[in-house]
Amino acid sequence: MRNLLNFIIRYNTWFIFIFYVLLSCTLLFNGRNFYQQSVYLTSANGVSSTVYGMTNSVTGYFNLKEINADLQRRNASLENEVLNLQNQLKYYVTMVDADSASMSSTHASRFDYVIASVINNSVHHPRNYFTINKGANDGIKPGMGVVDQNGVVGIVNVVGSNSSRIISLLNTTQHFSVKIKNTDYIGSLSWYEGNPGIAYIEEMAQHMQFHVGDTVVTSGFSTTFPEGIPVGTVISRVRTTDENFFTLKVKLMSDFPRLSTVRVIKDDFKAELDSLQLYDAANN
Repeated sequence: MRNLLNFIIRYNTWFIFIFYVLLSCTLLFNGRNFYQQSVYLTSANGVSSTVYGMTNSVTGYFNLKEINADLQRRNASLENEVLNLQNQLKYYVTMVDADSASMSSTHASRFDYVIASVINNSVHHPRNYFTINKGANDGIKPGMGVVDQNGVVGIVNVVGSNSSRIISLLNTTQHFSVKIKNTDYIGSLSWYEGNPGIAYIEEMAQHMQFHVGDTVVTSGFSTTFPEGIPVGTVISRVRTTDENFFTLKVKLMSDFPRLSTVRVIKDDFKAELDSLQLYDAANN
């Protein structure tokens, strides 16, 4: 008991100070001083809003990947609908020309997409590849076309159970059949090494007319890509020694160093068309 009294006497100034602080706070915020209460509440709300804002920003940042994946799924679904509608329209035109109004249901949904993430990528070599996290278990097969949200990026090369290697468009061994949008001018697009944002269209006929800024799209002449998928835009014409053809310099749509999410194109008719082409090649 004596020790307790000695402790209180020794620190009595601190106890008095704490008592007055508590009393002041009580009178200030719980009494009738409405001005001080409003200042306190306003300040508290301001601090709370700042804290909640920071919390939401952090949460939103970590949710970006999930949001991006959802947007990719929605975008893939819309692009799939566009491709199938284009295919359906072409079939209608063919049937009208043949004086028939019927349409097979197999022509209504020819294309589908498999969304994948890029887990390894190279852009600085003459022959570049990248790896995705989807494989045979997801229906991926060699020869399928690969695109991102901007355009063509490559072709499936080697397939494992859960991952696949893609031959990048940035590969000097590859040639892509392309055309100037809304024209019948067909050419072969290749990458010359160096700049990952530039490619060239060869074998363009001299009589072909073009404008800087024209969109370059897939021609549809191969079973790898449907017709009309963006590839790039025309920058300029390049002089060549061939008098019958010229080359176009093209700015690629896709940002290859930053590839993240891609889509593999599944064509229900690809196997049949490929087998017919192989048959023709074997008998010529």
